[in-house]
Amino acid sequence: MEMSIPERLEKQRAVLQWLEYQAAQTKRTIRELEAQEREEKRRREVARAEMMWKVLPSRAAEGQPMLHRGGCHVDPRQTGLLSRDEVVVAFQEFPALELCEICAPWGSLGIDKPAPRRLPGGDTP
Repeated sequence: MEMSIPERLEKQRAVLQWLEYQAAQTKRTIRELEAQEREEKRRREVARAEMMWKVLPSRAAEGQPMLHRGGCHVDPRQTGLLSRDEVVVAFQEFPALELCEICAPWGSLGIDKPAPRRLPGGDTP
């Protein structure tokens, strides 16, 4: 027995409704996966930066460059990240290289905390 046109039409509408539901579910899953992918990428970038360092120029003309951990937010400028070997070269080039008191890069380098800086006149900052 063949279905009537109204029955076939009703069946096709039901199939379409089910397919639209499935498409909406699939789109939601894709959005969730894309958000997870972005978060994973952000976390990898943060982890990489935390394992690296950056040297920022002094803000004062007579000052020294300052070494920060790669993820330090004291100065939001994005500069090139340095490996441990490149930090050693930076110390050779700038023996008076200052170390950020906020992110404490000496810990990640395995060196002792430096003595407090002395300002002209003998005071500490």
